[in-house]
Amino acid sequence: MTRVADRFTNGFDAEVVRSWIADDPDPQTAISLEHILAEAESGDEAAVADLEDRFSGPLVFGTAGLRGEIAAGPNRMNRAVVIRAAAGLAAFLADTVGEGFQVVIGCDARYKSAEFAADTAAVITAAGGVAIQLPEQLPTPLLAFALSQRGADAGVMVTASHNPPADNGYKVYLGQRPLQAIGSEADAEAGAGAQIVSPADALIAEKISAVESVASVSRAESGWEHLDESIVEDYLSRIDDLGVRAESDLSIVLTSLHGVGAGVAEAALTRTGFTNLHPVASQQAPDPDFPTVSFPNPEEAGALDESFALAREVGAELIIANDPDADRFSAAIPDESAAIGYRQLSGDEVGLLLGEDLAGRLAESGSDGAVFANSIVSSRALAAAVKSHGFAAVNTLTGFKWISRASLGLVFGYEEALGYCVDPMIVRDKDGISAAVTFAALASRLKAAGSSIEAELDRIRNRDGYFATAPLSFRLDDVSLIGTAMAKLRENPPAALAGSPVAEVHDLSAGYEGLPPTDGILLLSESNSRVIVRPSGTEPKLKCYLEVVAEPSEIQAAAEADARAAASAGVRLPTASASASLKPALTERLNSISTELKTFFSL
Repeated sequence: MTRVADRFTNGFDAEVVRSWIADDPDPQTAISLEHILAEAESGDEAAVADLEDRFSGPLVFGTAGLRGEIAAGPNRMNRAVVIRAAAGLAAFLADTVGEGFQVVIGCDARYKSAEFAADTAAVITAAGGVAIQLPEQLPTPLLAFALSQRGADAGVMVTASHNPPADNGYKVYLGQRPLQAIGSEADAEAGAGAQIVSPADALIAEKISAVESVASVSRAESGWEHLDESIVEDYLSRIDDLGVRAESDLSIVLTSLHGVGAGVAEAALTRTGFTNLHPVASQQAPDPDFPTVSFPNPEEAGALDESFALAREVGAELIIANDPDADRFSAAIPDESAAIGYRQLSGDEVGLLLGEDLAGRLAESGSDGAVFANSIVSSRALAAAVKSHGFAAVNTLTGFKWISRASLGLVFGYEEALGYCVDPMIVRDKDGISAAVTFAALASRLKAAGSSIEAELDRIRNRDGYFATAPLSFRLDDVSLIGTAMAKLRENPPAALAGSPVAEVHDLSAGYEGLPPTDGILLLSESNSRVIVRPSGTEPKLKCYLEVVAEPSEIQAAAEADARAAASAGVRLPTASASASLKPALTERLNSISTELKTFFSL
């Protein structure tokens, strides 16, 4: 069979496009490509440039699987690309496991997700594998759960998570048997059920590149297993087993941001005792257009506006927001000083609270050997907190593919980008639903004890210090500028951060404190301020992670200074946390570093 080219080798080539169109199994994308080709051949320079981008090479398959815009061509997400990817995965599994390999397949509600999942099942079945398809429109954590529960050899989740509506993606997880075949027994045990890392990504990509054409890939018309809704019940029962329960009546606003997590999240909260729930009606049903938000990501400005409005209306004590595939979770709490009446907690604050909660409970039960983990770009506060309870915390590279395999003794892992794993033995990935239930249980327990989330943060900071963090991202249309910016940083890094001399510069591409090499730069100042800069792995962004630190003595000194100033002025300060006295100074320091970086990069 003639190989269908997946790229131009010498500029625009109409015959390469025609061959791809003839091999495209989707009439919709084939027709769209025909129209663009006709415009290009009529002399439309924009159409030529468009095709040159679409045929610049295949969409790269890496440790994040595939992710890109839904459109025609090899450098886009479409059925032709997915069928090739599924064939490559099947060939890899046939080599490492043998006939009868098992693959669990799930999908969200984005455009083409159901078709991509069905194509994958058809390819796996025809290749001699056992395809196990989840019900459509379920959260990503359900796929990770089903993979572990069934002891499958691989999992595929069709989702672009929190990317814009035009995108879709293809996340791949591996079970123990293929990992044993390509690595050590220890690596296989630690990584079973997690997303792929090297060398699996390269081995699968090699198999994908060997696929000659879509026409050469056999696809079954039936024969794969369809799981029913009992998989959701099994997942909810596992959350029951975590033992976290409502301990007071807590009013909670919920949003799924038009994703697939609404039903499962509400059911999980209800069965753990939370009955005072207020879903954001306009955002609860899955909608691939995400009509009420600019970006379907709880981190983005404006994403929680409708949640804040409903929370003010019902007097909510907690806001819970999941991203569209519900593997991430964000929380907001009442704040009288905020204009909108609520404050969205940072990912680092939620990670600290969840980690402190679990470490405290494990210490009380006499557990030992537990390991906590966070990505290197996340706050150092978790390590300080769990150390106070006698536990260890380890740094990993960015992403849950690394966090989830940090240690066989892992009990909790998180990343600042709103990802939390509270049940790593069963869901070896970030899980925004079980994390939300655990956080709600903590909030209800604090309320029952006459405390609050804000007071708990204050207690931890007074003990360990105040680790204040802030993100800074540059979204760039020209992705080549990201490499240019990283080169500039390597060649001539800033000499100071907010007035404090930079004492250490570490190029993470050379490895750092035992971590594998990764593209990033770490700056550490004499005052213990830290900046890490890295390219995003999933979006066209240069990302900066800022952290400044105040010791407990500084927190107390700031509170005492405020009290003396108030007494001198003859006024009584409202009851406030000790760490709140220092917050303006830390915020100013973060803002200063942010301004310095913006000037440095000039992006």
